[in-house]
Amino acid sequence: MYPPELVAPLAKDLTDFGFTGLETAEQVDHILSNNEGTTLLVVNSVCGCAAANARPGAKMSVQSDFKPDHLVTVFAGFNREATDKAREYLLPYPPSSPAIALFKDGKLVHMLERMHIEGNTAETISNNLQQAYEVHCKHEV
Repeated sequence: MYPPELVAPLAKDLTDFGFTGLETAEQVDHILSNNEGTTLLVVNSVCGCAAANARPGAKMSVQSDFKPDHLVTVFAGFNREATDKAREYLLPYPPSSPAIALFKDGKLVHMLERMHIEGNTAETISNNLQQAYEVHCKHEV
């Protein structure tokens, strides 16, 4: 488990941007199983590809014509209970951090694993997510 003083500014990068940090399995269940509409989940991490690609790409992606109804995040290596529960919803994909997933009406409809994030630019990740929003997110900004 990472120390809170290391994780806090990395988590804040998303929560200051409007993402809700999920810290318990119950919170994850509530938002992912009972949610109508669309939800973007970012599995945050301390790694460099989370800092350079995943977080900036996720933030850029929601500044578009279409965006998810809900923005949430869990932090791998810190909020273990929440992350483990979120990963149950990400099956059949193996655990990956960082990762970015789009849910529609509680069903996983789009997934970016670490292998899709690492080595790609934030812009590429944003564009990938925006294409998924155009298909799955019905509400215009």
